[in-house]
Amino acid sequence: MLALLSAALLWAGWPVHPAGLALLLLVAFVPYLRMEQLLVRSGASGWKVFRYTYLTLVLWNAFTTWWVSYSTLGGGIAAVVLNALLMCLPTMAFYHTKKRLGALVGYVSLPIYWIAFEQLHLHWDLTWPWLTLGNGFAKANGLVQWYEYTGFLGGSVWIWLTNILVFSALFGVATKPRKLRQRRPGPIRWLAPGLAIALPILASYLIGKAYQEKGPKAEVLVIQPNVDPYQEKFEGTSNFVPYEEQLNRLIRLTEQQLTPQTKLVLWPETALEESYWENLIDGNLKIQNVRSFLARHPGLSLVTGITSLKTYPNKEAASETARYRDDAGYYDVFNTAAFFPTSTGKIEFYHKSRLVPGVEKIPPALTRFIASIDLGGTVGSYGSQEERSVFRLPATSSPLSLGPLICYESVYGDFVAKYVQNGATLLGIITNDGWWSDSPGHLQHLQYATLRAIETRRDIARSANTGISAFINQKGEIMTQTGWWLQTARRYPVQLNSELTFYVRHGELIGPATQVLAVLLLVLVIVAGFVTRPKSTY
Repeated sequence: MLALLSAALLWAGWPVHPAGLALLLLVAFVPYLRMEQLLVRSGASGWKVFRYTYLTLVLWNAFTTWWVSYSTLGGGIAAVVLNALLMCLPTMAFYHTKKRLGALVGYVSLPIYWIAFEQLHLHWDLTWPWLTLGNGFAKANGLVQWYEYTGFLGGSVWIWLTNILVFSALFGVATKPRKLRQRRPGPIRWLAPGLAIALPILASYLIGKAYQEKGPKAEVLVIQPNVDPYQEKFEGTSNFVPYEEQLNRLIRLTEQQLTPQTKLVLWPETALEESYWENLIDGNLKIQNVRSFLARHPGLSLVTGITSLKTYPNKEAASETARYRDDAGYYDVFNTAAFFPTSTGKIEFYHKSRLVPGVEKIPPALTRFIASIDLGGTVGSYGSQEERSVFRLPATSSPLSLGPLICYESVYGDFVAKYVQNGATLLGIITNDGWWSDSPGHLQHLQYATLRAIETRRDIARSANTGISAFINQKGEIMTQTGWWLQTARRYPVQLNSELTFYVRHGELIGPATQVLAVLLLVLVIVAGFVTRPKSTY
């Protein structure tokens, strides 16, 4: 029941539930901590502690991210089962640290291990940071305006700090039950948890109240063509909409909403779905149609999602994700944002670099294994790029410089900050959230973007094929948004801030620091295991 209670509180506090319920996250782990305490005091083995820990985490994952199964049933099950298993790494490290080094060090180690794991989960091949604890305040972002200093991992610190302090006030962290009588009486023991909850909320209120949006304005238009990814978008589907007709829909929706003041239009991820060779792209008839559309509207720039291909002269020059075809040689496939600065200007490309594990990115060793099996299609990962490209509108047109984010990339705080370091005055998200149907998935994805706005103090323009398109201001407030499953467009005068927040200037500090501390703690645990017999700390 304690395992179920913790999982239920974490789910109830998570977006997209009402914003006020996010406060439940500040106590959601208390039942888990009590469960672990009671299990150990009863003499339960480490294996039994692991089983109940896993039960807590797999229930939370299932309650919160079940919608991944809409895209692929196997992927949804794997995301729940494996991610919960990975979350057991920091919790079981906490169990062993408490066992070897005592309760005080043990409870201090728990947020260190957890956030070190979250930092790892942002950067390795199997990255899946959807349930990073700091994301939990995306709906209630008025509580975390201080993310401009800490980033979203600061929210993870806050959650664990308050949970441990509340748990201590309720049950104590003493090593044995008899020591519960030694706790400070009455309201005094609630002083620390009360301050831990109230002070960050007060700081957020003061920061948010004092912050004024900055920068000149520019009118931006986002398009939502609403092409069903399962039935209409791709050739071979049951109600396939021809690619030329899809392009005409994009142009029609755009021209219906354009004004002479519109500087930039965003079309969603893979809006132009056919594969385009980057070195031959200008010869493509659809690209010529796009240029003709832009020629009818001087001063307008366009960003659109495409699938692009890039060739390499030989094997030595090819990337590790490159594929080979007899007629093309070595080449990469990219999920790409293409930038048309003018009707005649050179097209610029940004290649999506935070790729979805198992769908867009397969670990190299596994790729080599699968490549030996004939699956009847292409095998391997999409290509990516090292640098965060920024699309700059012609200097005479606008001070607008866009950081293009493709779908999943908008979940990564430190990743997004690099666009701003490179000069982005506006963030643009292009996505296709229709894979998740009308579920919490596309709503969570929208809300997470509000945290990126706070961390960077940048307006965000969001164009979704299906899902919700929106504009978000520098305080993380959604200023206007579309409905679900509609062919529509939105226009808004964004503000172009050029100042850098503390988080953007200094990057992610909390995650790397906890990783260093986690390694030191693990070394101490290992040394303690060899030097002395394990103490009975309960």
